[in-house]
Amino acid sequence: MKRQKRDRLERAHSRGYQAGLSGRPRELCPYQSLDARSHWLGGWRKAMEDRSVI
Repeated sequence: MKRQKRDRLERAHSRGYQAGLSGRPRELCPYQSLDARSHWLGGWRKAMEDRSVI
């Protein structure tokens, strides 16, 4: 996988994580492409898990 593509997907994951920590609903995902959207949602889910532990 190209580094550029991986960086973009890592950024989507990170932004999803931040959105999840701040309590934003998953319906507000800004990404339309399937890859970026799935990474954003993965980050969002991880943040939701982390929030429930605290």
